[in-house]
Amino acid sequence: MTNTQDTIKDDFEFTVKRIYFDEDYVPSSSTRTTTNFANLARGARRQENLRNTLTMINNRFNSLANWDNPDQDRYQVELEIVSVDLDMHDNRATFPAIEVLKTHILDHKTGKRIEGIVGNNFSSYVRDYDFSVLLLEHNKGKTDFSIPDDFGSLHGTIFKRFVSSETYKKHFAKPPVICLSVSHNKTYQRTGNHHPILGYEYQVNEASLTESYFKKMGLQVRYFMPRHSVAPLTFYFFGDLLTEYTNLELISTISTMETFQKIYRPEIYNANSVAGSCFKPSLKNPDHSLTKIEYDREERSQLAIEQGKFTEEHFIKPYKNVLEQWSANYAH
Repeated sequence: MTNTQDTIKDDFEFTVKRIYFDEDYVPSSSTRTTTNFANLARGARRQENLRNTLTMINNRFNSLANWDNPDQDRYQVELEIVSVDLDMHDNRATFPAIEVLKTHILDHKTGKRIEGIVGNNFSSYVRDYDFSVLLLEHNKGKTDFSIPDDFGSLHGTIFKRFVSSETYKKHFAKPPVICLSVSHNKTYQRTGNHHPILGYEYQVNEASLTESYFKKMGLQVRYFMPRHSVAPLTFYFFGDLLTEYTNLELISTISTMETFQKIYRPEIYNANSVAGSCFKPSLKNPDHSLTKIEYDREERSQLAIEQGKFTEEHFIKPYKNVLEQWSANYAH
């Protein structure tokens, strides 16, 4: 007799595709246009945007990895875009489930190419659906904001299933670390804990909706402000962030994601003053500098809704029953 639970689990597999993020990068048709790296690779100045972004990443890396690096040019960061498709065997269908970045570090002094961290940026069509379609529909016409009971459950299952899969283990040696902006409507307090690379740790007054969402993905969260940063970053991870990754691995994530945040959240991460012991991020902070890299933040918000509706039409509705059963079985 066939075990239904096992059959459902085995009917979903993951396929990993990798492409380099460099000045010649062109987004694939399945890449979310709002994701950081894809948004930069658009328009007349696309190549200039990409070149300037990579220069910022490398400069920041060398400023943090400053030992035995007198000219601040020893290291170069290489980035791979990792696209993860969810393959549904019974339906012979594939959906772009997750996109993350993988860092590599070139040491020009030794000639070695060093593995970095996978994760960093995090892109997901299902998250677009949850936040830009499901959550809006749930609260339409209501005076008090609330969250659906199963909000983020399917997305969390997909992510945890991928990280525990043989496909993940085949491609990556360590668990992922995702690095995002702090929430602009929370308050952060600096603690006395200081890490030589991650910097001063901060604690938040209450969890944000994003943090609760990432918790369903099985991820813990901590906040650190590295040396010469002006605001803390949010780190999502499994295990022990402070002991399971090398200094260069951590620096590769900091340099990459702080660069993206300076571009997309200049009011917070390119501010002209440094976060104090009590920090309240604001996207209305006028005292900040802009990078030379162009993007359209309003367009990103509009596209997120379009991408959420695309997910609803091509993934959520057609496979609703099997996805709910798969998610429920995995949770048990």
